[in-house]
Amino acid sequence: MTETSRAADVLARRLHEAGCRHAFGMPGGEVLTLVDALTKARITFHLAKHENCAGFIGEGVHHADGAPVILVATLGPGALNGINVVANAYQDRVPMLVLTGCVDAAEEQSYTHQVLDHRAVFTPITKATFRLDPDAADLIADKAVAIATEPRNGPVHIDVPISTADAPAGDRGIRRAPASATAPSGEALAQARSWLAASTRPVAVIGLDALQENAGPALLAFLERHQIPFITSYKAKGIIPEDHPLCLGGAGLSPLADKHLLPLVREADLVLSLGYDPIEMRPGWRNVWKVETQNVIDVVPQANTHYMHQAGLNFLTAIAPTLEALSEGTNPRETWVNGRPAAVKSALAEAFPQDEGWGPAGVIAECRATLPPETLATADSGAHRILLSQMWHCQEPRGLIQSSALCTMGCAVPMAIGRKLAQPERPVVSFSGDAGFLMVAGELSTAAELGVAPVFVVFADASLALIELKQRQRQLANGGVEFAEHDFAAMGRAFGGYGVAVSNRTELRTALQDALTADKFTVISAVIERGGYDGRI
Repeated sequence: MTETSRAADVLARRLHEAGCRHAFGMPGGEVLTLVDALTKARITFHLAKHENCAGFIGEGVHHADGAPVILVATLGPGALNGINVVANAYQDRVPMLVLTGCVDAAEEQSYTHQVLDHRAVFTPITKATFRLDPDAADLIADKAVAIATEPRNGPVHIDVPISTADAPAGDRGIRRAPASATAPSGEALAQARSWLAASTRPVAVIGLDALQENAGPALLAFLERHQIPFITSYKAKGIIPEDHPLCLGGAGLSPLADKHLLPLVREADLVLSLGYDPIEMRPGWRNVWKVETQNVIDVVPQANTHYMHQAGLNFLTAIAPTLEALSEGTNPRETWVNGRPAAVKSALAEAFPQDEGWGPAGVIAECRATLPPETLATADSGAHRILLSQMWHCQEPRGLIQSSALCTMGCAVPMAIGRKLAQPERPVVSFSGDAGFLMVAGELSTAAELGVAPVFVVFADASLALIELKQRQRQLANGGVEFAEHDFAAMGRAFGGYGVAVSNRTELRTALQDALTADKFTVISAVIERGGYDGRI
């Protein structure tokens, strides 16, 4: 039955149907009707202090409830402020609806103030971009949701003219049916089964696509049945608990970890690339395996156009039914009789020890030891993230979230706010370098206004540690990587939370224990010496 309402209402109702209960942004006069429609559709609009952070808060919520992110921005500078987080969503495969206000088409012909072509700006960093039309509002709304949430997930932009938002529009109930999962068949499947049956040194590399398919249970059953050790990307950490004997941990950005992992991958006689999206990986992972001498099976939702690696068999199919089909008629056999995976697992544990007295490794180790096992973590970009991703073991998918593809700074604080908003019963900790924290410190006021209490840990060494390390490695002069020391604990108190500075593990342990029972957020400034990452990442 057709229901007549505003075009903005049609869009908002479709977003509510998609599971959205929160929207984030900075309103302007051009999006007032849109914000009103979202509110009437029982989607709460939350004011952030910057559109970029608004999107990351939304991503934090998405990792908890699975619904698409809603980012709302007004025209011109508002829309442009969100560019970074939209590009991040595109590369990190985050479903997002980017709703921007704009002036009417006739108006923009003679009115230039703040007017620019939003769709031209967003086209390269979104899966699709639309201009809302009242006669097709229901169609556009469903297209946007479907495109954003189909593999691979990503952002979709909708430009909403002022008069269109208020214009009458019918809702014809248009909905696209979801695609069904498929499995391989024929000669390719027979070849894959033959390779699996003959393999004595198999290894699996698991990536973000597997996480988005919720393929954890199917992966666990398959890998245990065939005794296949596995590596995950940073995003896929925890899809199988990382204390599993077959787990070799996360990979992607740490040359120290790669020193142990890559030789094992090259020794494998069968490489199973399962939902592996190499957009997360450093150049050292380019063409790691050789299809000329190794059997390689790639199971992904989209064809390989990145050329980071090749495969002998490519299945553009869903992971769970593919693994089931591969196992059928294939008997398990003993693998890696030389014990190499166990040796690599042991070497990684020695390379990233948990008993460091202080410094960045000591901070991470103490946080992992003191915080409850169910703690959810977010990580900003920088040297600390590389170390953290190796040391912070996850027992569930999305136990550690971060910007793994775009590697954008300033994401950890807002993502932690969103995660805590969506899951207030869970402990949430954010790890930031001091430079990244300074980029987004204003969002501490958002945490206070929302009444959420994450723990914000800041690695305070007054340096862009990763870039400074690279300068020294290239024997370049130190430049543009050092800045003044700041009182981050005082910032926490100034924005309505708690704040404490620590300089050893005992002080950190006490601060963490206090923060876990606090009624407001806590900023913990972990003061460390410069150069603390040398030899550790």
